Amino acid sequence: MSSTPTLNTTLATTLATTRRFALVAAVTGSLLLGACTQERQNEIRRSIQNWTGTDGVLEVYAGDKLVRRFVKIDKLSTAYGTDDNVARPYRYGYGVLDANLDGKVSDGEKRVYFEFSDYSTAYVFYENPT
Repeated sequence: MSSTPTLNTTLATTLATTRRFALVAAVTGSLLLGACTQERQNEIRRSIQNWTGTDGVLEVYAGDKLVRRFVKIDKLSTAYGTDDNVARPYRYGYGVLDANLDGKVSDGEKRVYFEFSDYSTAYVFYENPT
């Protein structure tokens, strides 16, 4: 009898090692994600959502009147200070200014950069249901 392992024994050992590694990686990833704060989990979720994209709509109100609408928004971002990395009280993004407020991109409506204050702006941001 030969003392060298057979091909089947080698493949079985390799497969077992691979399964063990995959299990350890999955458990480690779950533990790391579970150890994250809720805010960090939200950041991870938003970054995944940023990869996949959204079709957001931002509506800005003056009292109960709709005064501006932006459509085709990928994401809204919170501004952070350059030196202190502290969140600023405004958000910004890019979207198509819906000048006629019909909820869709019409001829002549262009993609623009916008900012709005967290303190004084009445707004609603949602994913376009259509």
